[in-house]
Amino acid sequence: MIEPMASREGSLSVVIPAFNEAGNIGDLVIETIDAVPASLLREIVVVDDCSDDGTEDVLKRLSVTIPALRYVRHGARAGQSAALRTGVRTATAPLIATMDGDGQNDPRDILKLLAALEAPSGETVVLAGGVRTQRRAEASKRIASKAANWIRDAVLADHCPDTGCGIKVIRRDVFMDLPYFSGMHRYLPALVRAYGCAAVYVPVNDRPRRTGVSKYSNLGRALIGIYDLVGVRWLIRRTVLPNRSTALALREQEGAHRSLAQQKEPACLQS
Repeated sequence: MIEPMASREGSLSVVIPAFNEAGNIGDLVIETIDAVPASLLREIVVVDDCSDDGTEDVLKRLSVTIPALRYVRHGARAGQSAALRTGVRTATAPLIATMDGDGQNDPRDILKLLAALEAPSGETVVLAGGVRTQRRAEASKRIASKAANWIRDAVLADHCPDTGCGIKVIRRDVFMDLPYFSGMHRYLPALVRAYGCAAVYVPVNDRPRRTGVSKYSNLGRALIGIYDLVGVRWLIRRTVLPNRSTALALREQEGAHRSLAQQKEPACLQS
């Protein structure tokens, strides 16, 4: 079994993609600081996907008073998956918690997901995903989401009840190994399974959007989803890898050996 990470100091980075969320992102950052123990939280990385509504000003002001906040801004809009990837690449902790920037995810659920991720299991669990059991969105979006989840599971067999839920916890090294494409954030459970690992799912709180509007329409999501679904199906069928559990265990051992070697080095040689 892989050594638990959540017990290590500073083992978690929270990554939040945001686009035009000036009315929501500040409160979400403060809630996250309050919800996650300081001993566990290494940083909050907010990636601004070229907002034009004042999101940048809000985050720059907050970064002055919240040392754990790291603000990154895209020079051009690239989409949620690109912002998520930028955030994970910027983050430095071995575990990543993701949330949407609209404030509908509850940061208090992060600890629940961490516990599920590292509960004893016979599988190599590398992702814990939230499941919104009581959706606060309008009826049309709830119906569209259920239909999309059913179709996706029928095609990809990822057994994820709510892939659209933005709050997740995933191992950073696993995320960085996954293939990147626009829209990949909706297929993390399927990609994780294709790479020989497992995911677990936990009921989480879903909150109504406080301000602003959704960046997605039902029709837009459906059209893109069909296109992506075909591509992800092809990608999974073409993914043949050695045992992922073994690879993860070896990586843990390499990290331990590296730390031990640094301890034995003279201080002048340590970086």
